Amino acid sequence: MLVRAGAAVSGPAGLRRLWRGGGSGAAACFPLGRALLGVRGADAAVFLQGLLTNDVTRLVAGDAPPAAAVPRALYAHALNVQGRCLYDLILYRLHEGPGEEPHILLECDGGVLDAIQNHLKLYKIRRKVNIAPCLDLSLWAVVPGESAGDIAGSLTKCGDQALLLTPDPRTEVMGWRLITKKGANLSEIIPGSHIGNIQDYHTHRYKQGIPEGVKDLPPGVALPLESNLAYMNGISFTKGCYVGQELTARTHHVGVIRKRLLPVHFASPLPEDNVPEGAEILTESGKPAGKFRAGGGEFGIALLRLANINEALCLNIAGDKVKLTASKPEWWPKNAGK
Repeated sequence: MLVRAGAAVSGPAGLRRLWRGGGSGAAACFPLGRALLGVRGADAAVFLQGLLTNDVTRLVAGDAPPAAAVPRALYAHALNVQGRCLYDLILYRLHEGPGEEPHILLECDGGVLDAIQNHLKLYKIRRKVNIAPCLDLSLWAVVPGESAGDIAGSLTKCGDQALLLTPDPRTEVMGWRLITKKGANLSEIIPGSHIGNIQDYHTHRYKQGIPEGVKDLPPGVALPLESNLAYMNGISFTKGCYVGQELTARTHHVGVIRKRLLPVHFASPLPEDNVPEGAEILTESGKPAGKFRAGGGEFGIALLRLANINEALCLNIAGDKVKLTASKPEWWPKNAGK
């Protein structure tokens, strides 16, 4: 059954305007190596509410808000008790209204699917929820080109193959998320689209400073606010208690965030498979400025001190220094990073 596509904030035209690298072609569909985990049952939203940074109850809102105000997707992190990121997640609402049994899909890094299941089951206790991986589904990132047309409208005749299409909840520049049945024909679901190289998708993420997965957000290391979770609509500061809330709330109310994840551009392509995790980034005078997280070719993402981002920087790789520049993404709030 086809789920209605969510409404974009600025529509497909806005996505085309902000997409840097989509060229003038139609939509590019990227097969993501991320997993989908189903959480279904009467207590699904209440159960997840106590474990995640965002307000999951918004996905099962009652009759008060209009149907269009109930989001189809939410971004969130699961934190440990010290307030550090364990898993980055996108939640998708499959049920249509308050009269249906809550059914939520969790998108996660494919390498930690078992760990997330164990994490959820640890807190399940007597909750009326069923937790199971959705191995019969495929997840795609859809990035419109200049001639993409009406992406949402193209799915109306493909309900037997497509389950859900919604704008990426993190930021408009990331396009859309599409969930289909395994083996679905993408050219039928989105006419004129083509399957893109996954490396192009990651390059786009790096250019925009969007973290995704355990390499960008090392479990037990990354802090949610340093990882720009608030900028990506991934946290509620009014929802109440959840695991790891105390440090996050205190940092937010103090208002001092000295380091953030930022896109970086290297003067020369990075050596393949030869950059250690957490490699140090230095200023021209040799002072520590931050740490490399992930990247490929000439682009990457790094945790940097905001005080140093306008300086000449270099990545220290086994004694060799690769010059790089950092920048604040255009999609950040205008007063961000101050």
